[in-house]
Amino acid sequence: MNTKIANGFIISMLLCSTYCYGQVRGTVKDKEGIPIPGANILWQNTTTGAITTEDGSFSITKPVESNRLVISFMGYENDTIRVTDRNAVLQIVLREGVELDEVQVVSRKLGTMKLRNSVMNEDMITSAELSRAACCNLGESFVTNPSVDVSYSDAATGAKQIRLLGLSGTYVQMLTENIPNYRGAAAPYGLGYVSGPWMESIQVSKGTSSVKNGYEALTGQINVEFKKPQTTTDIVSANLFASSTNRFEANADASVKLNNRWTTMLLAHYENETKAHDSNDDGFADIPRVEQYNFWNRWVYMGDNYVFQAGIKALSEERKSGQVSHGDMHITNPYKINIETDRYEFFTKNAFILNKEKNTNIALMLSGTLHNQDATYGMKYYNVNQSNAYASLLFETEFTKQHSLSAGLSFNYDGFDQKYRLDNQAEAQVFDPFVKESVYGAYVQYTYNLNDKLILMGGIRGDYSNEYDFFVTPRAHIKYNPNEYIHFRVSAGKGYRTNHVLAENNYLLASSRQVLIPHPLKQEEAWNYGVSISTYIPLFERTLNLNAEYYYTDFSEQVVVDMDSNPHAVSFLNLDGRSYSQAFQVEATYPFFEGFSLTAAYRLTDVKVNYNGEMREKPLTGKYKGLLTASYQTPLGLWQFDATLQLNGGGRMPDPYTLANGTPSWNSRYKSFEQLSAQMTRYFRWGSVYVGGENLTNFKQKNPIIGADNPWGGNFDSTMIWGPMHGSKFYIGLRFNLERN
Repeated sequence: MNTKIANGFIISMLLCSTYCYGQVRGTVKDKEGIPIPGANILWQNTTTGAITTEDGSFSITKPVESNRLVISFMGYENDTIRVTDRNAVLQIVLREGVELDEVQVVSRKLGTMKLRNSVMNEDMITSAELSRAACCNLGESFVTNPSVDVSYSDAATGAKQIRLLGLSGTYVQMLTENIPNYRGAAAPYGLGYVSGPWMESIQVSKGTSSVKNGYEALTGQINVEFKKPQTTTDIVSANLFASSTNRFEANADASVKLNNRWTTMLLAHYENETKAHDSNDDGFADIPRVEQYNFWNRWVYMGDNYVFQAGIKALSEERKSGQVSHGDMHITNPYKINIETDRYEFFTKNAFILNKEKNTNIALMLSGTLHNQDATYGMKYYNVNQSNAYASLLFETEFTKQHSLSAGLSFNYDGFDQKYRLDNQAEAQVFDPFVKESVYGAYVQYTYNLNDKLILMGGIRGDYSNEYDFFVTPRAHIKYNPNEYIHFRVSAGKGYRTNHVLAENNYLLASSRQVLIPHPLKQEEAWNYGVSISTYIPLFERTLNLNAEYYYTDFSEQVVVDMDSNPHAVSFLNLDGRSYSQAFQVEATYPFFEGFSLTAAYRLTDVKVNYNGEMREKPLTGKYKGLLTASYQTPLGLWQFDATLQLNGGGRMPDPYTLANGTPSWNSRYKSFEQLSAQMTRYFRWGSVYVGGENLTNFKQKNPIIGADNPWGGNFDSTMIWGPMHGSKFYIGLRFNLERN
């Protein structure tokens, strides 16, 4: 399959034509000269757009069919500039917005964009895209995204995981504003720790990434950018949400501009899933009861040559699940699941601007996290206090417009103070190991940019771990634009990862399976290779966006989760043989008429691992995914309608055991299934009201929990999950914002 896909991809690239090339660069600032990150840049009457970076800069390809560049940002007047020079350099100043009595100028924000000027294969999911669905947290933010899958890890705790390139989210490096986050014990439930209304955008890069953020990204990076006090246009904003499953949420944030230099912001989140649901009457809750409090205070100082950011965050969550009573039925010894989490985060960023013309600066980033979790699964339990400290010192400069250099030092510490029992017997052995790892690293990265037509980026970093000694991480990217209509990208690089199997997989304790770790586990190590092509074709006075990509991940060391050798056990083993993942994806986006856009995508995935000398398909991994998502906004921008249809491919189940009557305990494979979601939004001057539904096809996995009638017995297993457990869900919400004058 590898050769066929690669050959087909190469043939598709050779069929593309060449045209002329042009690139427009610039910066967007306010009247006081402060950069405006997140501003929308769009060529009029096209879908060719970009978003300004943190320093307000942008780079965008100039299409043939438009000479007018529209710049917009909430709270500022839109600006339209005539640009005829295909290599123009612009300095744009936006004025604060003026509200007109009877006239309202409406410009629709871009949703998901391929970042054309990025050397990496990177998508930007903007706040406009996030508002197309309920998006209560990070785990619900990828409904309309064809690249990232989000699914339940088990049918009892509500733990969710993402998948990228066919592999679990532990191989994706999670970042919050470019700081590594949600690692270790936070991995199983971390997607629920990020409130949707707090997010400004999400960047998803596939394949190997830059060496700046470390060595851990094996399949890609997901970086979350939050609302920032220095750029938000709202004094106060709020989001209220309620669903048919008795889930209620409230979000609010407020910003204060203390003076021209200092701003601060307070963000608050509360959620409560108030009722235990058992829609299939198997005696177990399909949706756990979750109550969460989340608060965040952040500060920003914007100086002429010095920028300071800092924030402190506190979260408390209680998650309850397990057996539930029905009617007058009373369970004398119920199987209960209870997970209590207290999490505290702190970060600070310091940027010293040495030379603005050459973009020479030094940055120091520091962060610390305390994650305390007590998890009980019947009589089993896993308690952990994880502490993390991270520091990164970066230096960047442009020698010329063609040559730039980035170098830095980093330090990361993880400490796991653990106490656990892996058996449902009160007298079973209790373990209390303390595991810690300190990693010191350094990197250098060089970029060659030939007028944005050819970009070469190569980086190498060396790290020393007190657990795994010294290791080297090389990475390289090439981006080539033969013209403004076609962009080629090629990448290759290595990644490493330390596996904390119980911290990252403690939800597997919600079963009667034995947990076996027979040998010391090695550091995971893999090469990732990728190639992609993006084309932008003028068609009927609009632009058709096409993208095709192929990625191959090859593991030389891996911790294999073996659920096949013994259907009553889960073993964590060092890889003995081969393990790989390959993913091929195509997608197309076209705005058929004013206000309407349609995206179609298809992905084929092949993931195989050596189990006991045999190469087998990885269980509980879908073979393919199809996605069709449409969005329409009325001409005056008062109404918006969104719908997304997903086709999720079938896959292999772990090997079953044989029941007393000679039949297998479960089927060897599961079939494909469809899911439909839709939302309608009505916009007002003060905000919006939205109503929607999820899983409108009402598909539910039958009997997701094996042995649910006797959870204390030897056949109980909640980990055989591949589809939704709850049927259709409906919701209503309200967004409110009070803008600055």
